[in-house]
Amino acid sequence: MKKSDNKKNTFPEIEGKSILEIKNYQEKRMKETLKYVNEKSPFYKKLFAENNINIDKINTIEDLRQIPVTTKTNLQKCNDDFLCVDKSRIIHYLTTSGTLGNPVVYPMTANDMKRLAYNESISFACADGTPDDIYQLIVTLDRRFMAGLAYYEGIKVLGAGVVCVGPGSLGLQFDTIERIKPNVLVTVPSFLMKMISYAQEHGIDYNNSSIKSAVCIGENLRDTNFKLNTLGGKIKEKWDIKLYSTYASTEMAASFTECKYGIGGHHHPELLIAEFLDENNNIVDDNEPGELTITSLGVEGLPLVRFKTGDICYHYTEPCKCGRNTMRISPLIGRNKQMIKYKGTSVYAPAFYDLLDGIEGVENYIVIVSTNSIGTDDVLIRIGSNTRNEEFKKIIKDCFRTKLRVAPSVEFDTPTTIEKLQFSDMTRKKITFIDNR
Repeated sequence: MKKSDNKKNTFPEIEGKSILEIKNYQEKRMKETLKYVNEKSPFYKKLFAENNINIDKINTIEDLRQIPVTTKTNLQKCNDDFLCVDKSRIIHYLTTSGTLGNPVVYPMTANDMKRLAYNESISFACADGTPDDIYQLIVTLDRRFMAGLAYYEGIKVLGAGVVCVGPGSLGLQFDTIERIKPNVLVTVPSFLMKMISYAQEHGIDYNNSSIKSAVCIGENLRDTNFKLNTLGGKIKEKWDIKLYSTYASTEMAASFTECKYGIGGHHHPELLIAEFLDENNNIVDDNEPGELTITSLGVEGLPLVRFKTGDICYHYTEPCKCGRNTMRISPLIGRNKQMIKYKGTSVYAPAFYDLLDGIEGVENYIVIVSTNSIGTDDVLIRIGSNTRNEEFKKIIKDCFRTKLRVAPSVEFDTPTTIEKLQFSDMTRKKITFIDNR
């Protein structure tokens, strides 16, 4: 008997409810969160008192707007004041990546860990996961990283098999595929390109392997029209597997994952409330990009109210063909602190990445932004390439002029040198953007 014969694999009932029913459900859970943080969180108790906020008068999601937003700076400066339980109840400590500043400690209770595992189990199910699958985790489970741990625990709840290989060691990746026959990879998309190159160099027939799909993290696969971007298109062209994107952050302890239709990451309304704000903290219209801002539901250790994630995206409220009526988010446009204003053009860093990924001969890169003597942004792109001459530099600059109307400075180095800069000892994510402003 297959494992899937013993488990009915479907999405939670709330995600198929009407928009109004989902809203009513969330408002009830919101009241529980506000009462909890008002009693348990030194930070929110003080915030509510200083702003004369009576939580008994906050009854709708719209009423949440009475509460000031919480920022990453608040978390960095007052980390311990957000903790709502005695430290004796904490069973696991994690930290944020520190992409936008000093890492924040994120402590979790036993119930928080169960919530995290639940989130990932329904997220993998959203990406067509079943108990019959075997997942190959090409992510770290150490280095204080939430994602790898979350995936592992979620796969266990799903009832599927898992093999933890970790990032790197391309030979070991294919040895695992040959020995264990996993059918789903969990990795960053750019690592799939490394696997493809390795397989081609070593004569591995990867297109006839056991791998049927990949759940991709950390990098965009699609543009905001849900078409595969340059990186996603390269992968699909060379390895004909199904690609799913998933987006999350440590502070959310929840994720937005694509279903088979690939039209945005689905919101799990039982885990968080999502708002989308402009730079002045006003709600944006459905057709405007906004900063994802979340309110935790069901978190014990470090719940957050109106926390601005720093991530800019579009959101969509029409029902999906998969049967879920939950809101969906687009691939990330960028991070609010990574907006580059260069020679009259405003652009987010992912626009640079997508262009560079499409230039043959660019092996890897880092975008470095600094402030010049007149107070405006300067952009330097350090490119790892085996072709390092003025003609190639001109080709790259012309690509930028054609597609982005600006041409940043370009410096060449060896791919090995750039890779060492991308993966330092103190980081767990690939560095592609350095902000020296």
